[in-house]
Amino acid sequence: MIVTVTANPAIDRLLALGEPLERGGVVRTEDSVDQPGGKGINVARVVAAAGVPATAVFPAPEHDSLLRALELADATLPHVAVPVAHRVRVNLTLAEPDGTTTKLNAPGAPLSADEVDRLAAAVQDSARSATWVALCGSLPAGLPDRWYADLTRSLRERGVLVAVDTSGAPLDAALSDPLSAPDLVKPNADELVDLLGTDLVTAAELEDDHALAAEHAQKLREARGPRMVLLTLGSAGAVLATADGSWFAPAPRVRARSTVGAGDSSLAGFLLAWESGLDAPECLEQAVRHGSAAAALPGSTPPTPRDVAAVATVTARHLT
Repeated sequence: MIVTVTANPAIDRLLALGEPLERGGVVRTEDSVDQPGGKGINVARVVAAAGVPATAVFPAPEHDSLLRALELADATLPHVAVPVAHRVRVNLTLAEPDGTTTKLNAPGAPLSADEVDRLAAAVQDSARSATWVALCGSLPAGLPDRWYADLTRSLRERGVLVAVDTSGAPLDAALSDPLSAPDLVKPNADELVDLLGTDLVTAAELEDDHALAAEHAQKLREARGPRMVLLTLGSAGAVLATADGSWFAPAPRVRARSTVGAGDSSLAGFLLAWESGLDAPECLEQAVRHGSAAAALPGSTPPTPRDVAAVATVTARHLT
């Protein structure tokens, strides 16, 4: 089973624009569409749609709009909603006709010390029968930057595999101790450059040069300790770095409608492939196909197996 943790969940509200966004102008939209959001919830929805057991853990008040949206979207998705005092935030996505998306993310309400303790306890309880626990997204006020790092340490001591998909200080903290680093991290090119603290290479260069991207993904793995680095490169594809080598898989051509949640779907595809017993390059291939399938859908709509099947197959190429 795959357990996902979304410490800072959201309602993802999509506004499809009828024309390109013009700052200061008036743009007509279609009716808004609300999806249950937050990176871990997105991952869990993709996993569950593929028929693999998944549980999404997140904080939310009783009768919150997030719970109603989740029931409408995925009534059968098992979840643990830890009661909290404040409403879940609303994130806005502005989708232009050519697939360009602009995302406006709210910070999220702070959690009290008691709410933090109950959320951590819910994660530990849900992880009892888990193969993987995916710790996903930003941290709201009230949670220290080391929250994912501390969870990773305790979960790995119990033999659970841990994936971390976050950014900024929480990601840096999750990789602060190579001896207790996650089994998998999923940075994008910008996040990788930030983690390595280098001014010698840019994110654009990593996206253009796959061998260079693999070299830097391996640097992160060797210096900071994660067992695997899944480096997503946007429309270029993705790189996977492990102790056995590095691979690149190109993204198949799709008509992009929204890139929101594409990275979450990539992580879900990787975990699904791992659960199926596939090898490292095959896991990378599935990550890329799932991410591309998500990009072809509106808003943060999670891809189903049918959506993924409609995307062209890809072949991972061994780099080092």
